[in-house]
Amino acid sequence: MDAVTDLWRQGGFVMPFLVGGMMVLWYGLGWRLLTLRRGDGRSLKAMIDAAHEGKLEGSGLLVTAVRTAVAVANEPHKHLAQELDYALATLRDELGTYRPIVGIVVILAPLAGLLGTVTGMITTFDGLAEMALFTQGGGVAGGISEALVSTQMGLAVAIPGVIFGRLLDRKQDLLTDELDQLVEHLTTEAP
Repeated sequence: MDAVTDLWRQGGFVMPFLVGGMMVLWYGLGWRLLTLRRGDGRSLKAMIDAAHEGKLEGSGLLVTAVRTAVAVANEPHKHLAQELDYALATLRDELGTYRPIVGIVVILAPLAGLLGTVTGMITTFDGLAEMALFTQGGGVAGGISEALVSTQMGLAVAIPGVIFGRLLDRKQDLLTDELDQLVEHLTTEAP
């Protein structure tokens, strides 16, 4: 626990923002991961067939979309494609949940780390100006430590956010494509 406290102190005033950003980032990534579950490993066609037979079990975004879309397609509609788009709009909106927040944290974390770097370097140069290499406040060593720790923390927040954020964006794109295929399949098979 002392190591965490020392790290917090060494990082300067930006550390609370970086730690808070890290918590928001991982919450957003976790929520996106839970939201972007497909729900079934079968092909889209097999899922549609199972839904027509009333045998589509499980949960997940695509399973819910197939059940909803098949229910809408089984009712008579003049403009089936529009009705399907309307019925699936809520699910499409869920695909992007927390995506903007993850993106904002990924952008702001390195900037906050850079701000800590600048303030640490200012402390370093102030220590050099006073020729206080080893003072109570840390002097040059304390300023360099603040600069490096805040930069490291900013990157430690941003890099995993970029990697996992991009993986989840790819998963979102695949689910969006499958929703489009679902609407296309049901509108072409409709009488």
